Order: sequence, then structure tokens, then C-alpha cells
Amino acid sequence: MKKSLTITALALSATVSAAGAETLNVGMSGGYFPFTFVKLDELQGFEVDFINAIAAETGDDVNFVTMSFSGLIGALETGKIDTIANQITITPEREAKFAFSQPYVFDGAQIVVKKGNEESITSVDDLSGKTVAVNLGSNFEQLLNELPNAAEIDIRTYESNIAQDTALGRVDAFVMDRVSSAQLIAESPLPLAFAGKPFSEIRNALPFRNDDEGVELRDRFDAAITTLKENGTLADISQKWFGTDISVAE
Repeated sequence: MKKSLTITALALSATVSAAGAETLNVGMSGGYFPFTFVKLDELQGFEVDFINAIAAETGDDVNFVTMSFSGLIGALETGKIDTIANQITITPEREAKFAFSQPYVFDGAQIVVKKGNEESITSVDDLSGKTVAVNLGSNFEQLLNELPNAAEIDIRTYESNIAQDTALGRVDAFVMDRVSSAQLIAESPLPLAFAGKPFSEIRNALPFRNDDEGVELRDRFDAAITTLKENGTLADISQKWFGTDISVAE
């Protein structure tokens, strides 16, 4: 079966979404470099290659549905999409709602500051009294709220531009996964730098609705992920985008 790759807005989401259908709707933001982003009107990134590789194993067609990150979970819950490929971190709260695939990315939560400020923030303890940005709908707000000094941190949620506001000094830092942060620092002209080491291990996976159809689809995807790990395809995709294999725990 020839795979069709169509980028749509939420309103144009394909009508067939049941597990095992010919076309599966996969949600992503299209704005999370280098995992999912648009360049020259083409949706690309690690997640795009990963889902395409899974579809090649399962024989499914893929319809990529792009929307704001904060809307992805709701779209999955209401059946507008079948899964999310946007570095969704496994958390106890999400595990209670969704059926997760096996992890395919292992990462860590990273503090990033304006270059030159690395000495002022070297750990989460130094975030007390600071303003810290996180992406709206991400798990990083929860991670910060679980810190012993959470009450002393001014946490601000953003739909976008957390890196720009950090570089401009509008916030003291932002928290993102280390892999994305490293790529952002390497590719962006913004003056940014790591502040200390990652402070929490992150396991990212694909979530599915926790019903019979969702679990069947999860199992089908999970088998494909196992194959991609065993035959080296997932490692190759990781090397392409990151120069290292982020699909295995350190």
C-alpha cells in the first residue's frame, strides 16, 4: 500500500480514525524542532521519519494533523486523531488515561538560560526567585511544580517563543528536553546556553485511547517499534537528526 503524507489543519482531519483503518491520523505541532517542524512548506523532523517508518512496517497510510501542542491531548481524547507524535512524556497521570507504546526516546529535563548567565543558575535550587518559561501543555510545568522550591519559582506557560523571551531577558530561563535544547542552541542564532545538568529522566512514547481499538492500534505500533529497534532503523533516524542514538537509555 502506498503511503500518503498529507499535512492538514485540525478542521480538515480525515474522517476515518478507527484503529486498523486505512488512514491513521497522527497529531503533532509542526513547531518543535527538530522533532516536528515545517521548512519550505514541508513537514519534517525525527517524529515524521519515525511515524513513516512505522507505517512502512504496518502497511497503514498516515495523515499528519498539525495543531497547537496544547490541543493535542484533547484531540486524542475526542477521537480527532489516533495518536500523538510530539515527544509525549509518560507520566502517571497520562498512563491512567492512555495506552502508551514502549518508549522510543530517552531524555532529560534541561534548564536553558541566556548565554553568559550559566553561572547564576547551575541547578534547580537556583531557580528560586527566578521566572521560568515552559511550553503550555508540556510536562515540564508539572516537573517544576514538584520541586521542593516550587513555591519560590515564577512559572510561566507559553504557546511559543520561550527561547526568544529567554534570550531577550523577559524570563530568566526556560525548561525543555535536553535533546531539543541542544539542537535549538546549535541551530539558532539566539544567545542561549545549558544551565547545569538535566534534572529528571524523561521517557517519551506514543499515546493511544485506552479502549479496545486504541489498545489494538497501540499493539500494532509497538510491534513495529520493536522491529525498528532491532533492525537499526530507529537508531539510523536518530543519528540523522541528532548525531547520536536517543532511542536507548544512557
